[in-house]
Amino acid sequence: MPDAPGLNPSLTEMQSTLTAWLFDKALPIWWNTGGDREKGGFFEKLNLDGTPYDIDRRTRVAARQVFSYALAESMGYKGETDPAIRQGLDWLSGPARNPDTGLLYAVLKPTGEVVRADFDFYDHAFAMLAYASAYRVRPQDKALEAAAVFIRDAIVKTFSHPVRGFEESNPRTLPLKANPHMHMFEACLAWIDAGGDDTWEKIAAEIAGLCVDKFLHPQTGSLREFFDGDWNPMPGDAGRIVEPGHQFEWAWLFLRWGKRTGDETFIRAAKRLIQIAEDYGTDHERGVTVNELWDDFSSKDAKARLWPQTERMKAYVKLADAAKTPEDKAQAIARAVDGAKGLKLYLSTEIEGLYRDRMKADGSFEIEPAPASTLYHIMCAIDEFNSLSV
Repeated sequence: MPDAPGLNPSLTEMQSTLTAWLFDKALPIWWNTGGDREKGGFFEKLNLDGTPYDIDRRTRVAARQVFSYALAESMGYKGETDPAIRQGLDWLSGPARNPDTGLLYAVLKPTGEVVRADFDFYDHAFAMLAYASAYRVRPQDKALEAAAVFIRDAIVKTFSHPVRGFEESNPRTLPLKANPHMHMFEACLAWIDAGGDDTWEKIAAEIAGLCVDKFLHPQTGSLREFFDGDWNPMPGDAGRIVEPGHQFEWAWLFLRWGKRTGDETFIRAAKRLIQIAEDYGTDHERGVTVNELWDDFSSKDAKARLWPQTERMKAYVKLADAAKTPEDKAQAIARAVDGAKGLKLYLSTEIEGLYRDRMKADGSFEIEPAPASTLYHIMCAIDEFNSLSV
């Protein structure tokens, strides 16, 4: 069918191609093969021949698969979603849950024995996101909101930093990290959208302010990753790392927050993050966003994982939404399409619905199992990308 008059063929064709891959190939295989019907939960990875790679399971994978299949339902996917959502939630409330604290173990054996019992801020952020995603398609299930609020309140009570933000553990361990805060911010925005209580907004505002004040480099506007106990960048190389994928991801969140609050501070910060990630963190010969830079924007790691490509797409979708002129919107859409073309490079596998995870600096790919955790990134990017129109 030809594109409707006035639409950008490269945009609409890419939207159609990615959605067909997702609905017809990826979602079926990641549930039919990726869901462990015998032991519960989800396999951590699938081999490129389509068989499960059954290794120790991170709790974040179950949470991300709940998110993915709940979002699929919202997107209009007609395949199975409810059994996948239910199986992921059962893993979170069953083997992954510490019965003494109500919080979550980080890693378990496939059979449910605990491998890592320590608190992981990152995993709990994804659990809260999973509950929000499930709640949006199961609004009658108030237990989902209660589960998220329990985790949130336990984190606030036990792991709050003395000034702002959150610790990685109690007693403290260093470095403190920006990345779990980003996903806590994401979970808060998801609960705000789902109609959660006012505390979600308060925490979101605290994290947004912490990022602007402490995570962003005061001279360059780039995002730092690792911090000491007073929110100063870690000394040495750790404090100099810049991840272009996270630049795009924070920009996506800031553009959403700026639109909600009307505060141009976050819009300006987002635009600078995008500029850095595009100009210095994207290899335009390969068409992909790379893994890491130093804080002077020189290359640290020119390899390119799949997930930064999805964050590039998401950031430009929201930048198009925030555009003040038709020219700015058109430019942002063109960049989102570029990001989608980069993503598409990773989706060429013998068994459709799987994907490559790591591109080498020469443009070839590591031959390795596909990680289930990456489906979350792809789902969110395609959903955002499909919202674009000229």
